Amino acid sequence: MSGYPERERIRRLLSASRPALVSWLLLSGQSAHAAFLSGEAMDKAADIIALFVLIVVPTGLIVLFWLVHVLPEKVAEARHHPQKDMIKVLCILSLFFGGLLWPIAWLMAYSKPVLYKLAYGRDRHDDYYRDLASQDAPDGELPAEDVTQLRQELDKLAAKGRLPEELHEMRARLMAVEARVARPPVSEGTD
Repeated sequence: MSGYPERERIRRLLSASRPALVSWLLLSGQSAHAAFLSGEAMDKAADIIALFVLIVVPTGLIVLFWLVHVLPEKVAEARHHPQKDMIKVLCILSLFFGGLLWPIAWLMAYSKPVLYKLAYGRDRHDDYYRDLASQDAPDGELPAEDVTQLRQELDKLAAKGRLPEELHEMRARLMAVEARVARPPVSEGTD
C-alpha cells in the first residue's frame, strides 16, 4: 500500500504542470515538419510524382485494359475455335464500348459451338486443317495418328460435301503422304 500514495502525488504533480507544459511547447517556436524533404527538393519531388501520375499511370492502365480485352482472341486462336473471327470482332468492339462485350467474347472463347458443328460438320477453324496439312516432317516422317486423324476429318467433310476448295488440294497431298508413310522403306543391297 505504500506505492499508492506515491502514484497519487505524481498524478497531482502532472495535472498541475500540464498547462505549463502545453504553453511551453506552443511558445517554444519549434516548427514541426511532416515531410522528409524541404524547399526546392520538395518541389522537384512533387513535379516528378505529378508527371508520373499524369503520364505513366494512364498509359499503363490503357495497355493493361487492351491486354485484358485481347485475351479471349488469344484463347480462341490457341483452341482453334471455329468462330475465332467473330471473337476477334467482339474483342475490338469491346475496346470501343468500354468492355461491355468482353464477357461475351470470353464465354465464346471457352465454349464449344455445338450448332456450328451441326451446321458445318466440324468444330475447328479452317486454319487448324491448313496448319496440320502444311506441317512438313523430314523425309515424310509424320506421326501416324496425326495423318489418320486429319484424313478421317477431311473424309467426313468431303462425304457431307462441305469441304472447301482449298482443302481438296490438301486432302490429295495428305493421301500422297499417307501412301508414302504406309510404304515400307526400300533397303539397298538385298535381293
